[in-house]
Amino acid sequence: MSLILVALVLIALVFIGAPLFTIIGTIALYGFYVEGVDTAAIMVELYRLASQPVLLAIPLFTVAGYFLAESKAPKRIIAFAQAVIGWMPGGLAIVVLGSCAVFTAFTGGSGVTIVALGGLVYPILIQEGYKEKFALGLVTTSGSLGLLFPPSLPIILYGTFAEVSIDNLFRAGIVPGTILVLVIAVYSIYHGRKAKVPRHVFEWKKLRTALKGIAWEIPLPFFIVGGIYGGYFTATEAAAVTAFYVFVVEVFIYKDLKLTTDVPRVMKESMVLVGAILMILGCAMGLSSYLIDQQVPQHLFEFISQVVTSKIVFLMLLNVFLLVIGMMMEIFSAIVVVPLIVPVAMQYGINPVHLGIIFLANLEIAYLMPPVGLNLFMASFRFNKPIGKIAIATLPFIFVLFIALILITYVPELSLWLVKN
Repeated sequence: MSLILVALVLIALVFIGAPLFTIIGTIALYGFYVEGVDTAAIMVELYRLASQPVLLAIPLFTVAGYFLAESKAPKRIIAFAQAVIGWMPGGLAIVVLGSCAVFTAFTGGSGVTIVALGGLVYPILIQEGYKEKFALGLVTTSGSLGLLFPPSLPIILYGTFAEVSIDNLFRAGIVPGTILVLVIAVYSIYHGRKAKVPRHVFEWKKLRTALKGIAWEIPLPFFIVGGIYGGYFTATEAAAVTAFYVFVVEVFIYKDLKLTTDVPRVMKESMVLVGAILMILGCAMGLSSYLIDQQVPQHLFEFISQVVTSKIVFLMLLNVFLLVIGMMMEIFSAIVVVPLIVPVAMQYGINPVHLGIIFLANLEIAYLMPPVGLNLFMASFRFNKPIGKIAIATLPFIFVLFIALILITYVPELSLWLVKN
């Protein structure tokens, strides 16, 4: 009876909008209390989280992303990308796609990308002759396509919970992330031809101007990927270098941000997000400790193995489960299911690095799916359009992304190739 009462109270807290970390923490505290285990076990998990070197990468990458978002970097990125590939059929759409993917990789959140870049690129798409439905769908979809590219914050979170090398995950995400971008790019080219969208003539002068404007920012992604992939530094070291480099470039070189006013404000805003992430992570790790103590993953595998004996079927059901989770939670909350699925997936012979890529790819797509996909609400707020209209606009993109998801799921070499080499 007491268990039912606690469940009802937690459900009520969800509906009245209580912070997720309080609900997760309450479940962990109650579980340990019922089992007669000292609730200090949760504090032990918090200490373990705080003692992990990779934890430093979270605030450093976050503040770097916020510096970029608050500067004029988005405009410079779009100008450069348009100068390079604006001549192609559907060239502007590919510019938007690539720019948003890069921006999401640095900011770690699709909502930031849609708000920061959406208002900039959406009017340009309409002005260039793209239909409103396609433009809405493209910007909404592009908002989460960078989660598989380093230095993606969700990759760091997954690696922390799954106890998998962050460096390996960064490498593993490059090929699958590129595939997700390419399938949307191909669809954009098809739409550009079909809609007869006018192309821009390639101009060397325009390219030189754009290149000069972005000269200090364009090396950043290559520096991070090359440094980590080449083994020159770890993810944490890359975060420190990135944060310092972006700070110097945006404040002292481009002078987009003022040292005395903008920098303190941006740092404060970014650390509020980091604080929220750490609260969720700490409580989630406490809950994970309780679930492992109660052997929940083992019991879950025993139950599933009685019903599902095929690895192919398990992967299909895993995708469905992750899509549902992604529709209901944002990435920082959804991470709580990682300790449950990792042991079960490993029993089916699924590499935890490959599982991480599957996990994030599903969340990217789930953000677009009605009725509660995060990107739908962000786009509806940003463009002042009904959620139903946004959802319909994203359907063709979801279908295309599903094709890529099947490849990523059932061809593990796409994720593990760079890890093994």
